[in-house]
Amino acid sequence: MREPIESDLLRTFLVISETSNFSTAAQRIGRTQSAVSAQIKRLEDTIGEKLFERSARGAVLTQAGTQLLPYAQRVIELLNEAAANIRTKPLDGPVRIGIPEEYSQTVLPAALAAFAIRHPAVEVTVSCDYTAHNLAALEKDELDLAVVFDWSNQNKGEVLCIDPTVWVTSMVHRLHDAVPLPVATYRNSTWARDFALRSLEQQGRAYRIAFIADTSSGLKNAVSAGLAVTTLSRSNIPHGCRELTSDDGFPPVDSSRVVLRRNPYHSSEAIRELAEMVREAFRPMSALLQP
Repeated sequence: MREPIESDLLRTFLVISETSNFSTAAQRIGRTQSAVSAQIKRLEDTIGEKLFERSARGAVLTQAGTQLLPYAQRVIELLNEAAANIRTKPLDGPVRIGIPEEYSQTVLPAALAAFAIRHPAVEVTVSCDYTAHNLAALEKDELDLAVVFDWSNQNKGEVLCIDPTVWVTSMVHRLHDAVPLPVATYRNSTWARDFALRSLEQQGRAYRIAFIADTSSGLKNAVSAGLAVTTLSRSNIPHGCRELTSDDGFPPVDSSRVVLRRNPYHSSEAIRELAEMVREAFRPMSALLQP
């Protein structure tokens, strides 16, 4: 029965495979070349196969070395991850984050739940509100982080993704063919007036306000029920509905940047960690939602 493979030997193996040179690897590791060679000899004896061929090109992986490489990478990555997690000081303290309703049931719950499990001592408070309200709360030091929409490229912060606002219709009711067009829109919204309704006016399309709501959920209910067409983030189109495209005579309303804003007055390790998890949550969307 062969000896188990030592992690130090795998680390040396990975450095040599990266540098293709025993001497360079020895300098990086901080050992003599003879010590590095001895380590690889021990690893080869343990595995029972030659791992490198020395040539004019340097140290080249053999077939056995090529087979070992992905396993060595996985083992060392797991060991590094375990060491980092065990050595990391547990996070605590409060974190207050504002999010739009559009992502309260899709992107962000998983990130917030994972954060709560990983850092149970951190007290997370979530404010689900409009962009304007969350920005105001951020400036008043009532939030530490805020995920907001930026329609005019004015908000500073980290762009998480581009999530265009588009016109949406029911696949069953085809209200987008009606004249005048029945529209569901937000109550007392400058955005609806300056972007959504203006986009119809620029197309010369007659419309009437058929449904007024305070939330995007209300708009989704209206379009799903066949009461009106409405504007929604592309990522938020409900089942049974579809985006109205330029072929239908409805160009995108805007190319909203989804931006992560931070409290300008203070921060903490818990806040930085939650920001990273939010960033990771949006990463898969960034390639799918380009206008």
